[in-house]
Amino acid sequence: MGLVNCRALEKSFVKGRETVEVLTGIDLDIKEGDFLALMGPSGSGKTTLLNLIGGLDQPTAGAVEVGGMALNGMSGRQLARWRSENVGFIFQFYNLLPVLSAQRNVELPLLLTRLSAKQRRRNAATALEIVGLSDRAGHKPGELSGGQQQRVAIARAIVADPTLLLCDEPTGDLDRDTADQILELLETLNRAHGKTVVVVTHDPKAAEHATHTLYMDKGKLTGQAA
Repeated sequence: MGLVNCRALEKSFVKGRETVEVLTGIDLDIKEGDFLALMGPSGSGKTTLLNLIGGLDQPTAGAVEVGGMALNGMSGRQLARWRSENVGFIFQFYNLLPVLSAQRNVELPLLLTRLSAKQRRRNAATALEIVGLSDRAGHKPGELSGGQQQRVAIARAIVADPTLLLCDEPTGDLDRDTADQILELLETLNRAHGKTVVVVTHDPKAAEHATHTLYMDKGKLTGQAA
C-alpha cells in the first residue's frame, strides 16, 4: 500500500442526454516520497484524476485513499479540513490575490488553522525562504515575474507542511529557463523536504525530474516508464 491508493476509479459526467466517461478503471498506487509525472494528451483525464486524489472532486465509482484515509463519503466540510492539513495545490496560473503581498498570500491557508498571527507570519516567512523569495515578501503579485509568482504559489502550497503536493501544469505559463527552475524547486521539495509530488504536465522535461512517469489516454493509464 502506498501513500495514495486508487482502486477501480471511474468518473463520468452527464452532458445533456449523454454520459461522458472521463476515467475508466484506474488502479494507481503512489508511494510516499515519489515524484510522479502524469502525462498524456489534453482531455485524457489527467486533471480529473489529480482532483480526485486531492479531494476536490468525488469519483462516480471506485475508491481513493490517501494516507490511510478514505476520501469517499467525506462531507464537503470534512474534505476541506482534510485538504488544508494534507495537500498543497499548485496550478498553472498561480491564483494569487493581487491586492495582497507575497507574505499575505502565503499565509492564507493558515487562516484555517488555530495558529496565532505571529506563528502564521513565521511559517510564511519560512516557506518564502525555502523557495528563495525572502527578499520579495512585501511585493504584490503585479510586482513579481511569472516565475516569482509561481514560487509564491509553491510557498503557499507548502506553508502548512502537507504530505502531498499536487501540481497541475505548474510550468505551462513559463519560459523554458524559468520552467526548469520551478521543476528543480519541486525536485528539491521532494528529495530534501520529503514531499510526495504529483505533476500533471505536457512538458517532457518534467519527466526528467520525476522518479517515474505514467501516461494517460482516453481516461486510462496506458503505460509506464521507470
